Amino acid sequence: MTDENGVLRWGILGTGGIAHSFMEGLRATPTAQVTAVGSRTPERAEQFAKDWGLPRSHGDYASLAADPDVDVVYVATPHPWHHPHTLLCLRAGKHVLVEKPMAMNALQVAEMTAAARESGRFLMEAMWTRFLPLHRRVRELVDDGAIGELHQLSADFGVSAPYDPDHRLFNADLGGGALLDLGVYPLALASWYLGELTVVGATRRLSPDRMVDTQTTVLVRGSGGAAGLLSCASLTSTPGRAVLAGSRGWLEIPQFWAGTSAVLHRNGHEPEEIRRPLRANGYEYEAEEVARCVAAGLPESPDIPWSESLHLATLTDRIRDMGGLVYSPPTVKAVPLPDSSQD
Repeated sequence: MTDENGVLRWGILGTGGIAHSFMEGLRATPTAQVTAVGSRTPERAEQFAKDWGLPRSHGDYASLAADPDVDVVYVATPHPWHHPHTLLCLRAGKHVLVEKPMAMNALQVAEMTAAARESGRFLMEAMWTRFLPLHRRVRELVDDGAIGELHQLSADFGVSAPYDPDHRLFNADLGGGALLDLGVYPLALASWYLGELTVVGATRRLSPDRMVDTQTTVLVRGSGGAAGLLSCASLTSTPGRAVLAGSRGWLEIPQFWAGTSAVLHRNGHEPEEIRRPLRANGYEYEAEEVARCVAAGLPESPDIPWSESLHLATLTDRIRDMGGLVYSPPTVKAVPLPDSSQD
């Protein structure tokens, strides 16, 4: 489903802010041609198509999924709708790149990967950080023993957003909360370097209406015994830094989730700065991974396989269980959380 030059025809499902960011990346991707957009209403779809000069717009998602001139769909809707919209596209014969987190829970992720397997189509969670040039280089350094045996990892991602209970970040019915929106970045980083993770403990702080978490801190243990301290916050700015510490030094990555530079500290040596600038805004690299895998006939990416997405969803399920966080279906109103000594 690519032309002779390996170009994929993309459809964009959803017209929110993340869809616009992804379009910036696609514009810098030689293997991408965006042919259509779909939204909940014709007006939204038409405006998005006009903004980006797209040839076609669809006023509903089913029409986009059925478009014969679309090979792969980027699902950019809020978290609770990743599952149904991905199933819609897979069953229509489209490849799918679905925004992270892949779904609301591990059960939904399992259903999505089963549908991809049944349809014979490619499916990947859009964990874009993993494909950035800087993280490729940092991974090489760690694998080559630049800091010795990896013993511990810390990562935080916090933003000071204005509190609005109707905003997606704070609305439980829209999959809100710091953990699912921001915490997936530190979790995915830890999983990549530490292997299969066990959640040792978790604490959280609730929003003023007690509907979602605005801060979550997690202690994890990797398969080899290394420890990870991970945190996320939606009402509190944090440095956004990751540190990988080993037996012979450490690597520090400022703003790791969109990193372009890192500093390598080898014991007994001067610090070494590593720079890997982005070609556009970083989303171009995950789009290129989709094209590479589809051209090779791969159903999943070796760098973020289905098993990894299921692992990450299982971790967030476990962390929510520890913090007493329960998400209702989007058709059922969420209720405030009870008092907890972990607040």
